[in-house]
Amino acid sequence: MSSTPHSVTTTIVKTANARGTASVSVYGATGYAGCELVRLLVAHPDVHLQFVGSQTYAGQKLSSVFPSLNGQCDLTCSDNRDLAGLLTDVAFFACPPGVAASQLKPHHLDNCRIIDLSADFRLKNIEIIEQWYGTKAAADAGLLGESVYGLTELNKSTIAGARLIANPGCYATATLLALAPLVKSGLIETKGIIVDGKSGVSGAGRTASLALHYNEVNESIKTYKAPHHRHIPEIEQLLASLGNEDVTMTFAAHLVPMNRGLLVTAYASLKPAVSSHDIQSAYADHYANEPFIRLIGSENNFPETRWVTGTNFCDIGFAIDERCNKIVVVSALDNLIKGAAGQAIQNMNLMLGLPETAGLGQHKVIVKSPHQMQYQTTSPGKHSGYSQSQAV
Repeated sequence: MSSTPHSVTTTIVKTANARGTASVSVYGATGYAGCELVRLLVAHPDVHLQFVGSQTYAGQKLSSVFPSLNGQCDLTCSDNRDLAGLLTDVAFFACPPGVAASQLKPHHLDNCRIIDLSADFRLKNIEIIEQWYGTKAAADAGLLGESVYGLTELNKSTIAGARLIANPGCYATATLLALAPLVKSGLIETKGIIVDGKSGVSGAGRTASLALHYNEVNESIKTYKAPHHRHIPEIEQLLASLGNEDVTMTFAAHLVPMNRGLLVTAYASLKPAVSSHDIQSAYADHYANEPFIRLIGSENNFPETRWVTGTNFCDIGFAIDERCNKIVVVSALDNLIKGAAGQAIQNMNLMLGLPETAGLGQHKVIVKSPHQMQYQTTSPGKHSGYSQSQAV
């Protein structure tokens, strides 16, 4: 355990809960994704939250940072450098890039499963990491080799036996879920894919920035990091493995004036003689038993972010432009849940041998302030095939 000016003495007892549930910790608990992790974990029936870390608020109660957690989580934040959190059964890192990579060593995986929500372990090629992130790769080479890309619907069996999960980025999750069945089934050309992504402001994180001030984002939409968004290589990496051929894409991200939510529109050329029925069959077969994927049947009925806000669902719809022989695929998800915390818990459930949906009963947000939200609870179900309407 490290000693810091703000260190907090933390006693971790594995499976300490009276029900024998797994102990968990959250580093970066005072960021947006970290707060969502805490909110979901304290309501999870099979885990017991024992440690929360923060870079900024060490020594303060988490509920004093987020009053919405009063009575739900009154743990005191330890410093993010305090390794006591690695004495739990599962540790989540919801920290900026470089934090997990600089702290984790191979021996930490002997007794604790790690789920990292940053990009530290997503890419396998060190040269690509340094090219896209502009810094020397900080992660231990052994950890990079062992890490498993945690897109649950596409890597389920490998995730279940993993010790280190690299949770995908929010844009990557929405894009990959939209395109993976088409690439795997050989229905689209893998060169020249174009993706347009739009995300709420929480996707930029909680750190103060002039570009994120109210007057800078309200009543405006702006493009950023085009055409070199950092999620591109992880998208291309996985799609290439599914289709057994190189994939190249152009990606443009946009910031929209809403708290949360993410919408991706992807454009690709169809291979010869591919029909709408072929497309529908590929999606239905690929996601037949996936509780958090909802497919929309009408070609003129596309997903909307409001349908998925506060849930772990990803909604997907498509249309074919016969004049240009192209397909337009739209996917929508909550960037803080399916794009971050919810998917991380989905992966934890698989790693612990729990039902995949445990702790992820859907909560439609009915008051949208990021930290003082009210929720209406429904339950995830099976959404195989296409439906004509969508309602949360």
